Amino acid sequence: MEGVNSGRDKGVGAAALKLWVSRTALSRVLNGHAAISPTLALKLEAAGWGSADSWLVLQMRYDLAKERNRIDQWPQPETESGAAGEAA
Repeated sequence: MEGVNSGRDKGVGAAALKLWVSRTALSRVLNGHAAISPTLALKLEAAGWGSADSWLVLQMRYDLAKERNRIDQWPQPETESGAAGEAA
């Protein structure tokens, strides 16, 4: 297993050098522990790896899906008959 991980680590390290970011910072993004910032999106674009806009749209969609899943787990409030929203 060591050979598999070392190959990936070299790839992450090389990409980090190309993007002028630390290997740790890039690894955190790749593993879902940090978001793609506008600065990183611009660096990805400059490296020829998609447009900054597309990276930020992907990040926004990921954040929104994550939040929707979290909200779906909230307890639902009980409503009374004749509650707000009906004409008096």
